[in-house]
Amino acid sequence: MTLTWPSPAKLNLFLYITGRRADGYHQLQTLFQFLNYGDEITIEPREDKQIRLVTPFINLPAENNLIISAARLLQHYCLETGRADNQQGANIYVNKRLPIGGGLGGGSSNAATTLIALNHHWQTNIDDNTLAKLARQLGADVPVFVKGHAAFAEGIGDQLLPANPAEKWYLVAHPGINIATQQIFADPELKRNSIKRSLSALLQGPYTNDCEPIARKRFPEVEELISWLLEYTSSRLTGTGACVFAEFETEVAARKVLNKAPEWVQGFVAQGVNQSPLHTFRAGISRY
Repeated sequence: MTLTWPSPAKLNLFLYITGRRADGYHQLQTLFQFLNYGDEITIEPREDKQIRLVTPFINLPAENNLIISAARLLQHYCLETGRADNQQGANIYVNKRLPIGGGLGGGSSNAATTLIALNHHWQTNIDDNTLAKLARQLGADVPVFVKGHAAFAEGIGDQLLPANPAEKWYLVAHPGINIATQQIFADPELKRNSIKRSLSALLQGPYTNDCEPIARKRFPEVEELISWLLEYTSSRLTGTGACVFAEFETEVAARKVLNKAPEWVQGFVAQGVNQSPLHTFRAGISRY
């Protein structure tokens, strides 16, 4: 059966860099929350072992896409553990709504949705904890999407503690540029010495993002976007950018500001949710 699965965005409600490891990875403290908005991934099972990403991505060959990497990782694991027939494959289609390089976790979310969807379609019955361990091979942000609950993350972003931040409404705005994560983390002026604090202390706020000053300094479009939003409310960067988000109590209030956006601003309004829409969808189809 062909099914279309949600691949939700995430926000980093705060992000602090507490150090840098010898291998170059950064130590983080961050709070992940999902949005009820994102990409969509359609899985069409095949009768052979072929994995095909049918939807083309501009400037990203299919072989370099995390979707293909995730599918092949699961396929290899299943064959190694005897969980699946070696003839199982899939055609994969993507409705891409999240901007690449926007700090919304689109690529990581796509990989996680692929793992969970194929686990369902191939009937391999792998639990989420095992899938999350596999997902770590694809990137530090992938496990939180696999586990499917808002989380406080430490380490390089892969040590997860479930959290339940308030489910606010957000205006998410994009300045029309892409920012590579590596570019921010390699910047010599990036703050890397935030004091490590307990979650209870961090939740007292105010929330900030250590990557924001660099993004604003290196990318004038981000600076201009934040300056525009300041006319209405405070905002901050998510992840390493380029998207900026502002918090509202109601959907109506968020849409009022979005409707005033200049033409160069791309944006959407969504609610923060602590249970991933991907897992809500899976729970729904599992009942039938």
